[in-house]
Amino acid sequence: MLVIPIASVVTPLLCIAIAVALSPWFNIVSNALSDLGHATRSSAAPIFNFGLSLGGVLIIVTAIVLIARVSRALAIAMWLAGCTLILVAVFDEAYGRLHFWVSAAFFFTLAVALVIYSITTKIFVKRVLALALLAVAIASWALHLCYKTPPGAAIPELISILITIPFYIETALKSLGKLGG
Repeated sequence: MLVIPIASVVTPLLCIAIAVALSPWFNIVSNALSDLGHATRSSAAPIFNFGLSLGGVLIIVTAIVLIARVSRALAIAMWLAGCTLILVAVFDEAYGRLHFWVSAAFFFTLAVALVIYSITTKIFVKRVLALALLAVAIASWALHLCYKTPPGAAIPELISILITIPFYIETALKSLGKLGG
């Protein structure tokens, strides 16, 4: 059963990596990841958007089947993260402001999930670590949005995603009885 949460992480990241490899114009400092999914400007868009969509579906399944065993609130947050990730792929950058809002919703749900994790975990070190990493993500977004450092959103996007993964996988393991606490 652990294959589903692992695939929900690996699939979008692998498709993002493939899209980057197929897009010599992409620059992690000056682009957003979603630039890879623009339907009319990126030849890698089908790969990128497929990866996000499938990853979103797998996150939803993980939330319903596994995470709900541990925390209903966290399951709802991850269900919303899965739904909004699908929306990021469906309403790619060609949709303009709509894409911005669904992307913002996705990253907001990741932040909410980390807050819920920090509230529901019984292990103090994990609570502090989740909140400290969330602070790093918020700082990266503040630098990007207020000071255009970096000029593109890819780095804060990746930070937000990568800091959430360990807690997400740990919760899935916990739901399977493979971890305590």
